[in-house]
Amino acid sequence: MGVLVLNASYEPLHTVSVRHAIRMLVRQVAVVEEAIEGHTLGDFPVPRVLRLLRYISMRWRYGRAPGWSRRGVLVRDGKRCAYCGRPGDTVDHVLPVSRGGRSEWLNTVCACAPCNGRKRDRTPQEAGMRLLRHPKVPNWQDLVPALTGTA
Repeated sequence: MGVLVLNASYEPLHTVSVRHAIRMLVRQVAVVEEAIEGHTLGDFPVPRVLRLLRYISMRWRYGRAPGWSRRGVLVRDGKRCAYCGRPGDTVDHVLPVSRGGRSEWLNTVCACAPCNGRKRDRTPQEAGMRLLRHPKVPNWQDLVPALTGTA
């Protein structure tokens, strides 16, 4: 379970572990905005959302697209298989790595294990599979729902 960290301006920044969140409370760099009712760790409620007390400038973040990551692909695609629409938890390379494909936003999609296994090291056309959703480069806002727990 992750704890959402908000900037002092209430914009989502990232998630941290509960352990890290408690350290932030002990150091008094954040306050609890939302807690899990009835749960405490020592003197602190178990946080669900923290807000920083001082504003952190994030201009660098919005000046470029997020870097590729497996988690980012799953979030971008809503953890739904791009081939059948069922829940997915693997990443598939549209152009397989064995054929020169790379791990980048425009070549990877979320896939369920059966579809990923069916496609193997072929292109979707060769495997007779159709992409329901084509890969795109997300912006930071596309990845925010995962931080807020609305995805």
